[in-house]
Amino acid sequence: MFSKRIGIDLGTANVLVFESGRGIILDEPAVVALTERDGNVVAVGDDAKLMIGRHPGTIQVVRPMRDGVIADYVITESMLRYFISRVLGRFNIIKPEVMICVPVGVTGVERRAVRDAAEAAGARKPAHLIPEPLAAAIGAEIPVGSARGHMIVDIGGGRTEAAVISMFGIVASESVRIAGDRFDDAIVQHIKRRHNLIIGERTAEEVKIAIGGAIADLNQDRTAQVRGRDQVTGLPRTALLHGDEIVQALNEHLLVVIETIRKVLEKTPPELASDVIDRGIILTGGGALLHRLDELIREETGVPVHVADSPLTCIARGAGQALNYVEVIDRAIPTDEESLISSVSSDI
Repeated sequence: MFSKRIGIDLGTANVLVFESGRGIILDEPAVVALTERDGNVVAVGDDAKLMIGRHPGTIQVVRPMRDGVIADYVITESMLRYFISRVLGRFNIIKPEVMICVPVGVTGVERRAVRDAAEAAGARKPAHLIPEPLAAAIGAEIPVGSARGHMIVDIGGGRTEAAVISMFGIVASESVRIAGDRFDDAIVQHIKRRHNLIIGERTAEEVKIAIGGAIADLNQDRTAQVRGRDQVTGLPRTALLHGDEIVQALNEHLLVVIETIRKVLEKTPPELASDVIDRGIILTGGGALLHRLDELIREETGVPVHVADSPLTCIARGAGQALNYVEVIDRAIPTDEESLISSVSSDI
C-alpha cells in the first residue's frame, strides 16, 4: 500500500522514470562520469553529459548502455541506484515495484542482467521486464489487449524496433541497431568529409534536431551554423550546413529502418496486416521527431503513419502503466530460460 510503483525506460541515450499517480518524474541522459584511477562516480545524468568532450584525462565519461542493452553492468547498477534513490528520496525504506523495458528479442543473459541490476539498485524482487514495443504501445494509449493488430515502430538512441502487437503479445517483430546514435555518427562523418570539420556527438545531435530530415524540402532551405576544429589547420572554424545535405547523410540509415518495417509487415498474418492498414503505423521514440520521417515511411510502405503524442515518453509511461497488467504480460513474454534456449538454438 505504501510502496511506489515505477516504470523505467532504460534507454541507450536517456533514462526516464514514470511513477503511478505522478507521471514522468525523471528524464536524464544515460551518462556516468568516473574517476580514471579508482572508478568512483563523479556525476550522473545531466551533470555527466555536460562533461562529454570537455573532461580532463583524470575523468572518464561513459554510456553504460549500448544498443539498448547493458554494456557495463557495474556502472549501470550505479546509475540505476542513483536514479532510484532520486525518485524514492532519502528516507523511504520500502522498496518500489519496478517495471523495466528491454529490447524485443534480447537473450536470457541480457534479460537477467537488467533484472539483477535493478534489484541490486533497490527495486523490489522480482523486478518486472517488458519488451519496449509493448511498453511504447501502452504508453501511446493503443488498445493492445484487444484481438486486433497494432503496429508500433520505436526509434530510440541505440535501436529501432518494429513490432505488431495483439492481445498483449508480440506477433511479429524486428530489431536493428540503427537509430539516433547512428544518425549522429553519420552527420559527424558527413561534415568531416564534406567540410573538413571535426565536430563532437553533442554538436551532431543539435544539427540533427535543427535541420535534419528524411525528405529534402524543395521549397524551404533550412540552414545551421556549426562550430568545430578544422581537419587541416587544427584551428576552430565555423561552417554553414544545409538541410538537404543532412538528408543525404541520413539516407543510408533510414533505408535500413524502412527495410526493418517491411520485414515485419511481410511476417504479419493476413488478418492482422489488414488491421495495420486500417489503423496505420505508430511512431515512438526520439527518432520519430525527425522531420518528415512519417512521410518517407508512408511513401515506401503504402501504410498510413502517425507520430504518437509525446513520443519521447511513451515507453516510460507504458512501463509504469503495465504494472496493472503484470500477470498478463508475464504470460505473453518468454522467461529468461526460454530466451536463452531460443538464442542457443538460433546459434546452432
